[in-house]
Amino acid sequence: MITIQSVEAMRDFGARLGRQLKAGDLILLSGPLGAGKTAFTQGVAQALGIDGVTSPTFVISRIHPAGAAGIPLVHVDAYRAQGEAAAIFDDLDLESYLPTHITVVEWGEGLTDRLSDEYLEITLAHGDDENVRTLDYVGHGERWVGIAL
Repeated sequence: MITIQSVEAMRDFGARLGRQLKAGDLILLSGPLGAGKTAFTQGVAQALGIDGVTSPTFVISRIHPAGAAGIPLVHVDAYRAQGEAAAIFDDLDLESYLPTHITVVEWGEGLTDRLSDEYLEITLAHGDDENVRTLDYVGHGERWVGIAL
């Protein structure tokens, strides 16, 4: 378990991971509201040279053109695509973006594994202090063997 002390530290953590990512990488972010999923994604985007990342809650997904790192970012909030609404997730056609983009999916439990057998699952939680968050991760597939966060 990793402890993150602030929103800015969450962004910094996302940026550290973002510098290790490559096209085709898929990240699943889980955790309650306010746990830092979007802040984490903003950090990933920062490492890629992409600005303007906000939560895609109401639009479900945003595709950000490549920044300085040359890799575009797909940011998905699958909160509204759970249960019977899972067809919404399928309609996004994320499979077509996956090989050439980095894809980050918030609330994608039970959906992300439909895209790929290889993904990094990150679980965020509220800590004891209102600003503190905890982070656990599990790599699925060969791509994530030995990943150090």
